[in-house]
Amino acid sequence: MYTILLTYSLVGAVSGVLAGLLGIGGGLVIVPMLVFCFSLQQIPHELTMHLALGTSMASIIFTSASSFRAHHKRGAVHWIVVRRIVLGIFLGTFLGSCLAARMSTDFLKGLFVVFLYYVASQMLMNKKPEPSRQLPGRFGMFGVGNVIGSFSSLVGIGGGTLSVPFMTWCNIPVHEAIGTSAAIGFPIAIAGTMGYIYNGLHVPDLPAYAVGYVYLPALAGLIVTSVLTAPLGVHLAHSLPVARLKRIFAILLLIVATRMLVSLF
Repeated sequence: MYTILLTYSLVGAVSGVLAGLLGIGGGLVIVPMLVFCFSLQQIPHELTMHLALGTSMASIIFTSASSFRAHHKRGAVHWIVVRRIVLGIFLGTFLGSCLAARMSTDFLKGLFVVFLYYVASQMLMNKKPEPSRQLPGRFGMFGVGNVIGSFSSLVGIGGGTLSVPFMTWCNIPVHEAIGTSAAIGFPIAIAGTMGYIYNGLHVPDLPAYAVGYVYLPALAGLIVTSVLTAPLGVHLAHSLPVARLKRIFAILLLIVATRMLVSLF
């Protein structure tokens, strides 16, 4: 048990740095690691992916709060974007979690694998949308929020892999896009956590100390270290070659995705 708790803490430390450094919320690391840990604990297979997604969402509440406060101190949060997109984010994320609760573990795992391959390929090719337009109006931002929120809840992330490219496309500087993405990750995480708790409350065979699809021992291990390391990631984002680090991280994602893909068979 101590080994599992240490693993949760280590995963939290890594996710905190990634939240501040890359604006991705850490879910890309948290979800596969939680699935691995839950399997070691012999939690029923049909529950592992749902618990991983719900617990990841809950941990991102704390990670994103720590991260966006650090970005805000540097003036890197575009609050107009946050205000315009937040309602769509809430609705899309909650509905997405309701949809995920009705999907099988293997389907969700397959979807997550496809997403990992997509993110890794984007990072390796360093493809960035050309800043070619301005932000859409309120209704457009509401629709964008729905899309980002719903997909984020299906893969347990804070939305940075979607929101950062979108904001860059809309002529927002990359450091502001990362900081704003961290702020957007907060309502995504709240709505996603609410959805996964609500949809998992009456599910049979959940492990002890699970509240719906949120597993509290894993959550505790994650947040203790992630909150401490998120400001470090913010500092690194303003001082390190982020593009080079993304390529290294992309190779890690490919390895994780391939491992998960093999486990499906």
